[in-house]
Amino acid sequence: MNKSELIDAISELSGLTKADTGRALDGFTSAVSSALAKGDSVTLVGFGTFVVKERAERVGRNPQTGDEITIKAAKSVKFKAGKSLTDTVK
Repeated sequence: MNKSELIDAISELSGLTKADTGRALDGFTSAVSSALAKGDSVTLVGFGTFVVKERAERVGRNPQTGDEITIKAAKSVKFKAGKSLTDTVK
């Protein structure tokens, strides 16, 4: 499902116009992005939690040459599904 299909589905289920639904979805993604950028987590009870995790620096290998390389530490966004979402997918 892409963004426009998601907007169509939410619009149909909520009764909002597609334009209002698009603005709401954009607002949601902006709010989640801002919270994660500040280091906060975002929890939607029953749905899941978005959280920023730190990955430590590590040693890897260049697949072409076999040489060892250092992979820099990085932050990544993780999502942990909530119980209701997990039960729905089963």
